[in-house]
Amino acid sequence: MYTPKGTLDRDAQLRQYAPLVHRLAHLMIARVPASVEIDDLIQVGMIGLTEALARYEPSMGVQFETFATQRIRGAMLDELRDADWMSRGSRKLQKDIESAIHRLEQRLQRAPCESEIAQELGMSLAEYQETLSRMRGTQLVYLEDLGGRGDDEEGFLDRFLPDDGDNSPEAILADQRMRAALVEAIGKLPEREQHVMSMYYEHDMNLKEIAAVLGVTESRVSQLHSQAVARLRARLREH
Repeated sequence: MYTPKGTLDRDAQLRQYAPLVHRLAHLMIARVPASVEIDDLIQVGMIGLTEALARYEPSMGVQFETFATQRIRGAMLDELRDADWMSRGSRKLQKDIESAIHRLEQRLQRAPCESEIAQELGMSLAEYQETLSRMRGTQLVYLEDLGGRGDDEEGFLDRFLPDDGDNSPEAILADQRMRAALVEAIGKLPEREQHVMSMYYEHDMNLKEIAAVLGVTESRVSQLHSQAVARLRARLREH
């Protein structure tokens, strides 16, 4: 895409890749608090796309869409962090749920069901499920910081591994341990929660699409997602 003067047509490139920004924003909005506006994510995502267009070099050895996805996601995450989007109360609530799950797993030697987690927290099942719905977004930084590289050729687990450029033996060993721990933790999720995580992260399906597959509401999918992430965080605490 070049102008009549032989220079790259930046506007044409922005138009071409704008749908990528919209897709990533709609995927991310399901994991952030309801107070976050989709338009804000799209706006900062476009800034990330502009930066990607300015910095990309074919000699990098990666496709532009892969490179741009990293920049776009990074811009959105930076905006969320700068806005201090997760309240102290939400952080505490997330930790309380993780602690309850951890205690129950140690006691029961299996994955606890929702009613058992609710009882451990001193809540009714309805209150606990409502809490899960409110927790939408508290897991975002955890999962994205563990990976989310955006390479469509990568598998589900590859998206959750750090990519900090540290190739030391210690870092490689830590990555291997994290991979093994994550594989084990995902394998111990209840079957429906495994399906939700796979459809959401591996197949980039949105809540509406997942709800249609499972025959439940979007709100229920959000609850299952929040609970699955809480289970993973509880299991990975020791790693």
